[in-house]
Amino acid sequence: MLAAAFLLVPGRPMRNGVTHRSWSARLVVLIPYVWLALFFLAPFVIVLKISLSQTALAQPPYLPVLDLAAGWEGLKDFAAQLSLDAYALIWSDDLYLISCLKSLQVAAVSTVILLVIGYPLAYGMARAPRSMQPVLLMLVVLPFWTSFLIRVYAWINILQRDGLLNDTLMALRIVDAPVTWLASDTAIYIGVVYSYLPFMVLPLYAVLEKMDPTLLEAAADLGCSRWRAFWLITVPLSLPGIAAGALLCFIPVMGEFVIPDLLGGSDTPMIGKTLWTEFFSNRDWPVASAIAVALLGVLLVPIVLYERLQQRTLEGGRP
Repeated sequence: MLAAAFLLVPGRPMRNGVTHRSWSARLVVLIPYVWLALFFLAPFVIVLKISLSQTALAQPPYLPVLDLAAGWEGLKDFAAQLSLDAYALIWSDDLYLISCLKSLQVAAVSTVILLVIGYPLAYGMARAPRSMQPVLLMLVVLPFWTSFLIRVYAWINILQRDGLLNDTLMALRIVDAPVTWLASDTAIYIGVVYSYLPFMVLPLYAVLEKMDPTLLEAAADLGCSRWRAFWLITVPLSLPGIAAGALLCFIPVMGEFVIPDLLGGSDTPMIGKTLWTEFFSNRDWPVASAIAVALLGVLLVPIVLYERLQQRTLEGGRP
Protein backbone atom coordinates (compact mmCIF):
# COMPACT_ATOMS: atom_id res chain seq x y z
CA MET A 1 0.00 0.00 0.00
CA LEU A 2 2.77 2.48 0.93
CA ALA A 3 4.68 1.61 -2.22
CA ALA A 4 1.62 2.19 -4.36
CA ALA A 5 0.93 5.51 -2.64
CA PHE A 6 4.55 6.59 -3.18
CA LEU A 7 4.31 5.80 -6.86
CA LEU A 8 1.15 7.91 -7.23
CA VAL A 9 2.66 11.08 -5.70
CA PRO A 10 2.57 13.89 -8.33
CA GLY A 11 5.90 14.59 -9.90
CA ARG A 12 7.37 11.19 -8.94
CA PRO A 13 8.68 9.20 -11.90
CA MET A 14 6.83 5.92 -12.39
CA ARG A 15 8.56 2.76 -13.40
CA ASN A 16 6.09 1.90 -16.16
CA GLY A 17 6.41 5.29 -17.85
CA VAL A 18 2.87 6.50 -17.12
CA THR A 19 4.11 9.98 -16.19
CA HIS A 20 6.02 10.28 -19.45
CA ARG A 21 2.97 9.20 -21.42
CA SER A 22 0.75 11.69 -19.57
CA TRP A 23 3.04 14.55 -20.58
CA SER A 24 3.03 13.27 -24.15
CA ALA A 25 -0.76 13.15 -24.10
CA ARG A 26 -0.92 16.70 -22.77
CA LEU A 27 1.42 17.88 -25.51
CA VAL A 28 -0.73 16.23 -28.18
CA VAL A 29 -3.83 17.93 -26.78
CA LEU A 30 -2.00 21.26 -26.57
CA ILE A 31 -1.02 21.32 -30.26
CA PRO A 32 -4.58 21.98 -31.59
CA TYR A 33 -5.04 24.81 -29.08
CA VAL A 34 -1.76 26.42 -30.16
CA TRP A 35 -2.84 26.05 -33.80
CA LEU A 36 -6.21 27.71 -33.09
CA ALA A 37 -4.55 30.50 -31.12
CA LEU A 38 -2.08 31.28 -33.91
CA PHE A 39 -4.33 30.95 -36.95
CA PHE A 40 -7.76 31.85 -35.58
CA LEU A 41 -7.58 33.82 -32.34
CA ALA A 42 -4.67 36.07 -33.33
CA PRO A 43 -6.15 37.07 -36.75
CA PHE A 44 -9.53 37.62 -35.11
CA VAL A 45 -7.99 39.94 -32.51
CA ILE A 46 -6.31 41.91 -35.32
CA VAL A 47 -9.59 42.23 -37.24
CA LEU A 48 -11.43 43.19 -34.03
CA LYS A 49 -8.84 45.87 -33.32
CA ILE A 50 -9.19 47.32 -36.85
CA SER A 51 -12.99 47.32 -36.49
CA LEU A 52 -12.60 49.60 -33.46
CA SER A 53 -10.43 52.03 -35.41
CA GLN A 54 -11.34 54.94 -37.67
CA THR A 55 -10.76 55.39 -41.39
CA ALA A 56 -7.80 57.58 -42.33
CA LEU A 57 -5.88 58.59 -45.45
CA ALA A 58 -2.73 56.85 -44.33
CA GLN A 59 -0.87 53.60 -44.57
CA PRO A 60 -2.39 51.49 -43.08
CA PRO A 61 -5.72 53.25 -43.82
CA TYR A 62 -6.95 53.45 -40.21
CA LEU A 63 -6.15 55.12 -36.89
CA PRO A 64 -4.98 54.58 -34.20
CA VAL A 65 -1.95 52.39 -34.86
CA LEU A 66 -0.47 50.54 -31.89
CA ASP A 67 3.13 51.54 -31.20
CA LEU A 68 4.67 49.13 -28.72
CA ALA A 69 7.81 51.27 -28.53
CA ALA A 70 5.83 54.03 -26.78
CA GLY A 71 5.36 51.83 -23.75
CA TRP A 72 2.47 52.07 -21.29
CA GLU A 73 1.57 55.66 -22.22
CA GLY A 74 1.34 54.71 -25.89
CA LEU A 75 -0.92 51.80 -25.00
CA LYS A 76 -3.25 54.08 -23.00
CA ASP A 77 -3.42 56.61 -25.84
CA PHE A 78 -4.15 53.80 -28.28
CA ALA A 79 -7.00 52.44 -26.13
CA ALA A 80 -8.46 55.92 -25.66
CA GLN A 81 -8.78 56.45 -29.43
CA LEU A 82 -10.70 53.24 -30.10
CA SER A 83 -14.37 53.71 -30.95
CA LEU A 84 -17.51 51.92 -32.12
CA ASP A 85 -18.11 54.25 -35.08
CA ALA A 86 -17.73 51.46 -37.64
CA TYR A 87 -20.38 49.33 -35.91
CA ALA A 88 -22.71 52.32 -35.66
CA LEU A 89 -22.29 52.88 -39.41
CA ILE A 90 -23.12 49.31 -40.44
CA TRP A 91 -26.24 49.37 -38.25
CA SER A 92 -27.39 52.73 -39.62
CA ASP A 93 -26.84 51.94 -43.33
CA ASP A 94 -29.43 49.64 -44.92
CA LEU A 95 -26.88 48.38 -47.48
CA TYR A 96 -25.12 46.17 -44.96
CA LEU A 97 -28.35 44.78 -43.52
CA ILE A 98 -29.67 44.02 -47.02
CA SER A 99 -26.39 42.31 -47.93
CA CYS A 100 -26.52 40.18 -44.78
CA LEU A 101 -30.16 39.19 -45.33
CA LYS A 102 -29.47 38.36 -48.98
CA SER A 103 -26.53 36.18 -47.98
CA LEU A 104 -28.69 34.43 -45.38
CA GLN A 105 -31.34 33.79 -48.01
CA VAL A 106 -28.89 32.40 -50.57
CA ALA A 107 -27.11 30.27 -47.97
CA ALA A 108 -30.34 28.86 -46.52
CA VAL A 109 -31.99 28.10 -49.87
CA SER A 110 -28.77 26.63 -51.28
CA THR A 111 -28.33 24.40 -48.22
CA VAL A 112 -31.88 23.06 -48.60
CA ILE A 113 -31.33 22.36 -52.31
CA LEU A 114 -28.01 20.69 -51.55
CA LEU A 115 -29.68 18.47 -48.94
CA VAL A 116 -32.49 17.50 -51.32
CA ILE A 117 -29.97 16.53 -54.02
CA GLY A 118 -27.18 15.24 -51.80
CA TYR A 119 -29.20 12.92 -49.55
CA PRO A 120 -30.40 10.59 -52.32
CA LEU A 121 -26.87 10.54 -53.78
CA ALA A 122 -25.31 9.66 -50.43
CA TYR A 123 -28.02 7.08 -49.72
CA GLY A 124 -27.51 5.43 -53.10
CA MET A 125 -23.74 5.35 -52.57
CA ALA A 126 -24.15 3.79 -49.12
CA ARG A 127 -26.51 1.10 -50.46
CA ALA A 128 -24.42 0.34 -53.56
CA PRO A 129 -22.27 -2.83 -53.66
CA ARG A 130 -19.04 -2.56 -51.71
CA SER A 131 -16.99 -2.91 -54.88
CA MET A 132 -18.73 0.12 -56.43
CA GLN A 133 -18.56 2.48 -53.47
CA PRO A 134 -14.91 3.58 -53.98
CA VAL A 135 -15.69 4.40 -57.63
CA LEU A 136 -18.78 6.42 -56.68
CA LEU A 137 -16.84 8.19 -53.95
CA MET A 138 -14.12 9.07 -56.45
CA LEU A 139 -16.71 10.54 -58.83
CA VAL A 140 -17.98 12.81 -56.06
CA VAL A 141 -14.47 13.99 -55.14
CA LEU A 142 -13.32 14.33 -58.76
CA PRO A 143 -14.42 17.99 -59.20
CA PHE A 144 -11.97 18.99 -56.46
CA TRP A 145 -9.13 18.09 -58.83
CA THR A 146 -10.00 21.12 -60.97
CA SER A 147 -9.48 24.70 -59.86
CA PHE A 148 -12.56 26.23 -58.22
CA LEU A 149 -12.20 29.41 -60.28
CA ILE A 150 -11.99 27.46 -63.55
CA ARG A 151 -15.16 25.56 -62.70
CA VAL A 152 -17.05 28.80 -62.04
CA TYR A 153 -15.77 30.28 -65.31
CA ALA A 154 -16.99 27.14 -67.08
CA TRP A 155 -20.50 27.87 -65.82
CA ILE A 156 -20.28 31.33 -67.39
CA ASN A 157 -19.87 29.68 -70.80
CA ILE A 158 -22.67 27.21 -70.07
CA LEU A 159 -25.17 29.79 -68.82
CA GLN A 160 -24.51 32.62 -71.26
CA ARG A 161 -27.15 33.53 -73.84
CA ASP A 162 -25.62 31.42 -76.62
CA GLY A 163 -24.21 28.84 -74.23
CA LEU A 164 -24.63 25.10 -73.95
CA LEU A 165 -27.70 25.22 -71.69
CA ASN A 166 -29.74 27.45 -74.00
CA ASP A 167 -28.62 25.50 -77.07
CA THR A 168 -29.76 22.24 -75.44
CA LEU A 169 -33.10 23.66 -74.31
CA MET A 170 -33.81 25.08 -77.77
CA ALA A 171 -32.75 21.83 -79.48
CA LEU A 172 -35.21 19.93 -77.28
CA ARG A 173 -37.84 22.61 -78.07
CA ILE A 174 -38.35 23.31 -74.37
CA VAL A 175 -37.90 27.05 -75.00
CA ASP A 176 -38.35 29.05 -78.18
CA ALA A 177 -35.83 31.82 -77.38
CA PRO A 178 -32.63 31.94 -75.33
CA VAL A 179 -33.23 32.39 -71.59
CA THR A 180 -31.23 34.90 -69.58
CA TRP A 181 -29.45 32.84 -66.91
CA LEU A 182 -26.40 34.91 -66.09
CA ALA A 183 -26.52 37.89 -63.69
CA SER A 184 -29.41 36.35 -61.76
CA ASP A 185 -30.11 34.54 -58.50
CA THR A 186 -30.71 31.35 -60.49
CA ALA A 187 -27.13 31.39 -61.76
CA ILE A 188 -25.85 31.89 -58.21
CA TYR A 189 -27.86 28.92 -56.94
CA ILE A 190 -26.62 26.75 -59.81
CA GLY A 191 -23.00 27.68 -59.13
CA VAL A 192 -23.31 27.19 -55.37
CA VAL A 193 -25.08 23.83 -55.62
CA TYR A 194 -22.56 22.53 -58.15
CA SER A 195 -19.55 23.75 -56.18
CA TYR A 196 -20.65 22.66 -52.69
CA LEU A 197 -22.44 19.38 -53.44
CA PRO A 198 -19.47 17.21 -52.32
CA PHE A 199 -19.48 18.97 -48.95
CA MET A 200 -23.04 17.74 -48.42
CA VAL A 201 -22.64 14.26 -49.87
CA LEU A 202 -19.47 13.18 -48.03
CA PRO A 203 -20.70 13.68 -44.41
CA LEU A 204 -24.02 12.04 -45.26
CA TYR A 205 -22.28 9.09 -46.90
CA ALA A 206 -19.97 8.66 -43.90
CA VAL A 207 -23.00 8.34 -41.59
CA LEU A 208 -25.26 6.27 -43.85
CA GLU A 209 -22.48 3.84 -44.75
CA LYS A 210 -22.05 2.90 -41.08
CA MET A 211 -25.77 2.30 -40.47
CA ASP A 212 -26.68 -1.28 -39.61
CA PRO A 213 -28.95 -2.67 -42.39
CA THR A 214 -30.45 -5.21 -39.98
CA LEU A 215 -32.43 -2.35 -38.41
CA LEU A 216 -34.40 -1.94 -41.63
CA GLU A 217 -34.86 -5.72 -41.88
CA ALA A 218 -36.23 -5.80 -38.34
CA ALA A 219 -38.61 -2.95 -39.16
CA ALA A 220 -39.82 -4.83 -42.25
CA ASP A 221 -40.39 -7.99 -40.16
CA LEU A 222 -42.54 -5.92 -37.81
CA GLY A 223 -44.73 -4.79 -40.72
CA CYS A 224 -43.17 -1.38 -41.33
CA SER A 225 -43.21 -0.15 -44.93
CA ARG A 226 -40.03 1.03 -46.64
CA TRP A 227 -41.01 4.69 -46.54
CA ARG A 228 -42.06 4.50 -42.90
CA ALA A 229 -38.82 2.71 -41.97
CA PHE A 230 -36.87 5.35 -43.87
CA TRP A 231 -38.47 8.22 -41.95
CA LEU A 232 -38.43 6.49 -38.57
CA ILE A 233 -34.98 4.84 -38.70
CA THR A 234 -32.74 6.10 -41.50
CA VAL A 235 -33.43 9.82 -41.20
CA PRO A 236 -33.04 10.03 -37.39
CA LEU A 237 -29.80 8.03 -37.50
CA SER A 238 -28.45 10.29 -40.26
CA LEU A 239 -29.15 13.55 -38.40
CA PRO A 240 -25.46 14.05 -37.44
CA GLY A 241 -24.51 13.79 -41.12
CA ILE A 242 -27.29 16.19 -42.10
CA ALA A 243 -26.15 18.71 -39.51
CA ALA A 244 -22.48 18.39 -40.49
CA GLY A 245 -23.24 18.72 -44.21
CA ALA A 246 -25.53 21.70 -43.62
CA LEU A 247 -22.82 23.48 -41.61
CA LEU A 248 -20.11 22.72 -44.17
CA CYS A 249 -22.31 24.28 -46.87
CA PHE A 250 -24.13 27.09 -45.05
CA ILE A 251 -21.11 28.74 -43.43
CA PRO A 252 -18.88 29.14 -46.53
CA VAL A 253 -21.84 30.03 -48.79
CA MET A 254 -22.74 32.80 -46.36
CA GLY A 255 -19.46 34.55 -47.10
CA GLU A 256 -19.11 33.47 -50.73
CA PHE A 257 -17.60 36.08 -53.05
CA VAL A 258 -16.43 34.42 -56.29
CA ILE A 259 -19.72 32.83 -57.36
CA PRO A 260 -21.94 35.90 -56.77
CA ASP A 261 -19.34 38.16 -58.39
CA LEU A 262 -18.98 36.07 -61.57
CA LEU A 263 -22.46 34.57 -61.97
CA GLY A 264 -24.65 37.09 -60.14
CA GLY A 265 -25.62 40.57 -61.14
CA SER A 266 -24.70 43.94 -59.75
CA ASP A 267 -28.08 44.03 -58.00
CA THR A 268 -27.18 40.99 -55.86
CA PRO A 269 -25.59 42.58 -52.79
CA MET A 270 -24.17 39.64 -50.87
CA ILE A 271 -21.98 40.17 -47.83
CA GLY A 272 -18.87 38.75 -49.52
CA LYS A 273 -19.07 41.30 -52.34
CA THR A 274 -19.73 44.07 -49.83
CA LEU A 275 -16.65 43.08 -47.84
CA TRP A 276 -14.49 43.09 -50.97
CA THR A 277 -15.81 46.51 -51.98
CA GLU A 278 -15.12 48.02 -48.57
CA PHE A 279 -11.61 46.57 -48.36
CA PHE A 280 -10.30 47.13 -51.88
CA SER A 281 -12.48 49.77 -53.56
CA ASN A 282 -13.44 52.06 -50.68
CA ARG A 283 -10.39 51.15 -48.58
CA ASP A 284 -12.56 51.47 -45.49
CA TRP A 285 -10.89 48.78 -43.41
CA PRO A 286 -12.64 49.58 -40.09
CA VAL A 287 -16.10 49.17 -41.63
CA ALA A 288 -15.05 46.01 -43.49
CA SER A 289 -13.59 44.56 -40.29
CA ALA A 290 -16.76 45.43 -38.37
CA ILE A 291 -18.81 43.59 -41.01
CA ALA A 292 -16.49 40.57 -40.70
CA VAL A 293 -16.84 40.52 -36.90
CA ALA A 294 -20.63 40.85 -37.13
CA LEU A 295 -20.73 38.06 -39.72
CA LEU A 296 -18.71 35.81 -37.43
CA GLY A 297 -21.23 36.48 -34.67
CA VAL A 298 -24.07 35.44 -36.98
CA LEU A 299 -22.28 32.25 -38.01
CA LEU A 300 -21.66 31.27 -34.40
CA VAL A 301 -25.40 30.60 -33.99
CA PRO A 302 -25.58 27.47 -36.23
CA ILE A 303 -22.26 26.25 -34.80
CA VAL A 304 -23.60 26.45 -31.23
CA LEU A 305 -26.81 24.71 -32.30
CA TYR A 306 -24.76 21.93 -33.92
CA GLU A 307 -22.67 21.49 -30.77
CA ARG A 308 -25.85 21.17 -28.68
CA LEU A 309 -27.22 18.60 -31.13
CA GLN A 310 -23.99 16.62 -30.88
CA GLN A 311 -24.09 16.79 -27.09
CA ARG A 312 -27.68 15.54 -27.00
CA THR A 313 -26.78 12.73 -29.40
CA LEU A 314 -23.87 11.64 -27.22
CA GLU A 315 -25.98 11.82 -24.05
CA GLY A 316 -28.75 9.85 -25.71
CA GLY A 317 -26.30 7.12 -26.75
CA ARG A 318 -24.87 6.65 -23.27
CA PRO A 319 -26.07 3.61 -21.35
